[in-house]
Amino acid sequence: MKHYDAILHVRGESEYVDDVTPPAGMLHAAVFASNVAHGRIVSLDLEAARASDGVVAILTASDIPGANQIGGVIEDEALLAEGHVHFQGEPVALVVAESFEQALKAVAKIKMEVELGEIIVDPRVAFEKGEVIGVPRTFEMGDVEAAWAACDVVIEGRSDVAGQEHLYLETQRARAVPSEGGRLRVYSSTQGPYAVQKTVAKVLGVPHHVIEVDVRRLGGGFGGKEDQATAWGCLAALAAWNLKRPVELVLNRIDDLKMTGKRHPYSADYKIGATKDGKILAYAVRHYQNAGAACDLSLAVLERTLFHSTNAYNIANVRAFAASCRTNLPPNTAFRGFGGPQGMFAIESALTEVAEALGTSREEIQYRNLISDGDMFPYGQEVEHAQAQRTWEEAIDSFDYAGMRRAVDKHNATNTATKKGLAIMPICFGISFTATFLNQASALLHIYTDGSVSISTGGVEMGQGINTKIINIAAKALGIRESRIFVESTNTSRIANMSPSAASATTDLNGGATILAAGELMARFRTLMAQEFRINDPGTITIVDEQVLYRGEATGWDWEKLVNKAYMSRIALSSHAFYATPNVWFDKTKEKGRPFAYHAYGTAIIQVTLDCLRGIYDFDTVRIVHDLGRPINELVDLGQIEGGLAQGLGWMTLEELAYNDQGRLLSHALSTYKAPDGFFMPDDIQVILVEDSDNESGPYGSKAVGEPPLMYGIGAFFAIREAVRAYTGGQPMAFDAPLTPEKALLALHADKLGGLSAKRTAKSSVSAAIAAAVVAVIPGK
Repeated sequence: MKHYDAILHVRGESEYVDDVTPPAGMLHAAVFASNVAHGRIVSLDLEAARASDGVVAILTASDIPGANQIGGVIEDEALLAEGHVHFQGEPVALVVAESFEQALKAVAKIKMEVELGEIIVDPRVAFEKGEVIGVPRTFEMGDVEAAWAACDVVIEGRSDVAGQEHLYLETQRARAVPSEGGRLRVYSSTQGPYAVQKTVAKVLGVPHHVIEVDVRRLGGGFGGKEDQATAWGCLAALAAWNLKRPVELVLNRIDDLKMTGKRHPYSADYKIGATKDGKILAYAVRHYQNAGAACDLSLAVLERTLFHSTNAYNIANVRAFAASCRTNLPPNTAFRGFGGPQGMFAIESALTEVAEALGTSREEIQYRNLISDGDMFPYGQEVEHAQAQRTWEEAIDSFDYAGMRRAVDKHNATNTATKKGLAIMPICFGISFTATFLNQASALLHIYTDGSVSISTGGVEMGQGINTKIINIAAKALGIRESRIFVESTNTSRIANMSPSAASATTDLNGGATILAAGELMARFRTLMAQEFRINDPGTITIVDEQVLYRGEATGWDWEKLVNKAYMSRIALSSHAFYATPNVWFDKTKEKGRPFAYHAYGTAIIQVTLDCLRGIYDFDTVRIVHDLGRPINELVDLGQIEGGLAQGLGWMTLEELAYNDQGRLLSHALSTYKAPDGFFMPDDIQVILVEDSDNESGPYGSKAVGEPPLMYGIGAFFAIREAVRAYTGGQPMAFDAPLTPEKALLALHADKLGGLSAKRTAKSSVSAAIAAAVVAVIPGK
């Protein structure tokens, strides 16, 4: 059940892009990027940089032999800026030198003059000005307008949720190496090897097969390398192609933070109506997505927001509108959850307002409206095998929620300096790529005559344990020891046209292909053994613990003897199989269909303690009931649950991504961007996995686990909010995430701080406002 990369990581033996011994004559590249967010390029002075020590070449858009275009969904993103710049950090030129240090020094000598244009950083402003990417979309079910009349309470409100930095340990990087016959091999830190392959080919103006992309593993991705790794692979390839020498490009942390997109910030307006007993009758929401300067994956992210706008709740009348708004920030991109968390935050905010208006608990409203089998999602898919109520009830019973609530209420009644908050967060997350055509994968399986096995798939190992799970799956399918199996690097020459490792679907797709490939080999072995044993039914032959059995009884044959017999009988010991997720489809002209193979469910209970003088908080406990189906590797999956939780907690609390009104990133380093550490996480994390749960759509009954646990972190916002309101006597409080300690302090002492929270602008973080007035909070001042 171990994670097979763990030993290599601990020993320091794991190899990443720039760990491999450099080829002879390798050059190093650095990017000159725009320092303004929007404008026309008046002049670009490269002379001093070209004369700098060690510089071999400086490449601009004019040096691109093919298309200066890397937009994967909409062609609206240049590889190197040409004529205009659209965000701070946009690549304009590539300096190639004998060393990385020399390349950086030369970059500093480049001078660019820009005639400034209008800079937009707010998605609502962009929408008003018509700066919309693609076409706004609306999911609708029932009759929302007619339903308002039947509601006892109707509430309108707003929620805002900021972006999030991926903060992968391994920054963006790529190495390109020319090979014989005018071919090019690219080693890329990417979740989408085929995206890199086809885009490099497009930029260079060559067929796809000229470019080979190889990925051993990533030092983290979280969506930030699904599409955005492509640019760096293309730049390294462009330099190697033009100079006929190997070239490596590695972004340092500062440049990575500045030049790459993040999780999409969203602003939403909602209207929600309910009966006096808490049944939600109607919900309307308008999502404004901050896409940044180019599409990237924003339209797909926007679609996922619509799919999850009602989370785990059954609402008969729904209208969800969403628009992707073009601003002058780096193009925002995929991030664990892919738009789903932003949609969920809005509905959770709306439900909270309903509870407060009715004078009841948030948890009562949530439970009253949980989905069950036979209900319909707003996008037309019927709810099947729902586990929302089951995971909720198991969490309530197993973790004694009633006792937790009593303890919190008692603490708040007897303490002034600290207050506690408690929140429950249910999740329902659809599993599949919402772009149906991406739900496909291939596996190539070789068995060698010594019985060892090699497997290639399109799955990229980025710490989530896909290689370990492929080994687990193959060993079970073949009936052999896991130690016999090795998973090769992900390579576009072995597996063509692969989908990215994303959407929590990597194990489902590539594991499904592996099962089919192993099944083809097993069918050959069974036919061979049926002939050898002179029996009519090959299905009675099985392999268990490397022993060949007939009707469950030993035959005296083992795995190695079987493999050698097959080889000597000229039976193929290799198999290539293709898997496509069945029964998924979506009609965008009607905004209806069955986009997901299944849904993942779970419920988390989060308890916090808030220091009411300082605004800081601690997580006392997070207790989770999660449905994994029948897990392939429980240890790996538990790691994903806890890791996803950490990212979700950080997004909702500490990780304040700040830009000023000129589009400049203020949280530009780890000194200004606070991410969770070991001390931040709760000491008490308990996870219960739902038992006797099966999933016919996943390998061996398993369910995907990568993204859903992140959304448990949304509950942290509402737990802290409850603690704040316990101190203020229930004063109104905006639904504005992340709820940093600074924001919590402003809400706790709004009377003393003179409404500073209203003065917060894009130019500075809220902490700057507090610094000028925090003395007013201290007793006696």
